[in-house]
Amino acid sequence: MENAQTIISPSMIAPCGVNCALCLGYQREKNTCPGCRQGARAGSACQRCVIKNCETVKNNASGFCYECDKYPCARMKALQKRYRAKYNTDIFENLKDIKTAGMDAFLQNQAEKWACPVCGGLLCMHRSHCLVCGAPSPYPVAVPRKAP
Repeated sequence: MENAQTIISPSMIAPCGVNCALCLGYQREKNTCPGCRQGARAGSACQRCVIKNCETVKNNASGFCYECDKYPCARMKALQKRYRAKYNTDIFENLKDIKTAGMDAFLQNQAEKWACPVCGGLLCMHRSHCLVCGAPSPYPVAVPRKAP
C-alpha cells in the first residue's frame, strides 16, 4: 500500500534536479516552503537561486538544466558536490533519470528510495531520522563541523 506521504508531485522537482519534497523547508511544520517551482518563501535561498532564475531554464521546453548548452555550469557542479557529500543526493543522476526514464518513473523511484522503512513517511534529506516517526534514516547526513 502506498503511503500518501510518499507521493511526490512533478512540481516538487527543481530545475537543478533537487527533490524539494525531501527538503526540511518543505517538511517542517512552521514556515514551510512550497518548493522552488511553487513560489518559494520571500527571502529564501530558493527564491534567490541563480539556477532557478536562469533565463535558459525558464525558457526551455523541459524546465530543467540538462537542456542548457553550458550544462553542467559551475553553479551546478558546486551544488552537485555539496548535495552528494552532505545529503546523499546526486542531482546529475536525478536529471539523467528524468531525461531518460521520464518524470513518472523518476518520481516513483524517489518515493520508493526516500520512504521511511518503518512508517512509510517521506524522509528528509537534511535529517538523519524520519520526521514522522523518528526512526533512523538509512541515508546518513553529514554532521556540520563545529567552529574551532
